[in-house]
Amino acid sequence: MRRVPVVLLAAALALGLAGCAGPGATAAPPASEAVDSCPQASVPLAELDLVDDVRAVTGGSTACLSDHAIDPVDDDTAPKLPVTVTDSEDREIAITDVDRILPIDISGTIASTVFALGLGDQVVGRDASTMFAGTEDLPVVTKTGHTLNAEAILELAPTVILTDTTIGPKEIRQQLRDAGITVVVISSDRRLDTTDELVTEIATALGVPTRGQALIERLDTDLAAAQAEIGAVVPADVEDRARMLFLYVRGNANIYYIFGEDSGADSLIDAVGGVDVAAEIGWEGMKPMTAEALVAARPDVLVMMTDGLESVDGIDGLIERIPAIAETPAGANRRVIDMADSEILSFGPRSADVIGALARALYAPEPAK
Repeated sequence: MRRVPVVLLAAALALGLAGCAGPGATAAPPASEAVDSCPQASVPLAELDLVDDVRAVTGGSTACLSDHAIDPVDDDTAPKLPVTVTDSEDREIAITDVDRILPIDISGTIASTVFALGLGDQVVGRDASTMFAGTEDLPVVTKTGHTLNAEAILELAPTVILTDTTIGPKEIRQQLRDAGITVVVISSDRRLDTTDELVTEIATALGVPTRGQALIERLDTDLAAAQAEIGAVVPADVEDRARMLFLYVRGNANIYYIFGEDSGADSLIDAVGGVDVAAEIGWEGMKPMTAEALVAARPDVLVMMTDGLESVDGIDGLIERIPAIAETPAGANRRVIDMADSEILSFGPRSADVIGALARALYAPEPAK
């Protein structure tokens, strides 16, 4: 299957986030507030009050996680260094020191994976999307959303930087290399079915392959359990399944995108048993929304990032700004599922929790607050 370059996603997100985040403006939620903030997330899906007709639900709901912490694997094998890897830009790189790790990308996925590998204590900084518990005091090294701040990075003196092409510019990455910092560019392909490869890349680069294998086994087990739980409540007839569309919005920057096939959002819709209507109309990758595409797709449910929904003043503001939504079943029923920007596309250690949260918002929704 053809993959759409994730740099397109980076461009869309960076443009929008640049208008709503300044240097260091993003703070991780305190651990004391993160735990038990979403009680329904810990209740088995089948035990919740399931809707009778998933296509006829009205009103918005928020998908949420009960715990924003990242649990490290039990394996504490010491890193075996040096290691030599060929990164996603075909550079052969020798990693000799992982005492000061800087994991940075547009979704916070690399950082969450490093923490899940049990190397969180060696992380010295973060990007604006890394917001899980335990990262509150790490300095942010991105500015105007997701642009690398070379000066801030150099001040941290990292021994290794793990990043990808969703964050840049590439000239800054080269500047950091020229300053003698080891920079490893990880694959930017973010989907549920590429998570194991992502973990392998990161664990190999950090010299902890056995920790990586332990994490993969845990992730695969958790994801299989979540998919089995969801599968038990998905309507048997495809015609009865929710028709879903991922809409990326930044109202303050006048950005409106539909995420279609191979965007990563489609794998989330598939995982919760929805029908990806963007695929039905041949929408590939991430492209600016059109009224014609919205009407043609006829979604029952719009899936959005929480900050994006807030940027247009909620569901009413969304319909006011995009009148074509009112012509869809989702608009008529005001049916929108939102989830935190730092979580919804953060494929990695929280993949099973993310699809579980989306499934609860779809099949057993609590009203959006």
